[in-house]
Amino acid sequence: MLTQDDYRRLAKLATEYRDKHFKALKQAACFNPRLGVDALCFQQLDQGLLVGALITPTALWLVALPVDGQATLYEKNLSITLPSGTYRLHQETLGAHHCLWKRCILEDLGALETMEEAARLAQSMMSRLMEPPA
Repeated sequence: MLTQDDYRRLAKLATEYRDKHFKALKQAACFNPRLGVDALCFQQLDQGLLVGALITPTALWLVALPVDGQATLYEKNLSITLPSGTYRLHQETLGAHHCLWKRCILEDLGALETMEEAARLAQSMMSRLMEPPA
């Protein structure tokens, strides 16, 4: 279960991601002006990571963060094992306080009308990733 500190950290992560990338996101052909940046559906893995979804105006990402914030302990590329399989993520540094690993799951969210739709899509994605294959 996530703590209040975890939720504050995820909100700060989304803000820092938006601040770093917004200009480039806005120039992308698939930019959806109805969407913002949000980190949601996070849960803690036994591997010492928080894993969840990052919604942006252009894509939906699978994201991993170190639980303790000590990103320097990890490599530039990170493989995480979820019930649905193993995923390779690439590191990105956001400001002085956040480091994340991410993998694009879905590009071009232009068909989405609201952040609520994007949140439902993120929930669906995380549910699928956290279930073993049939």
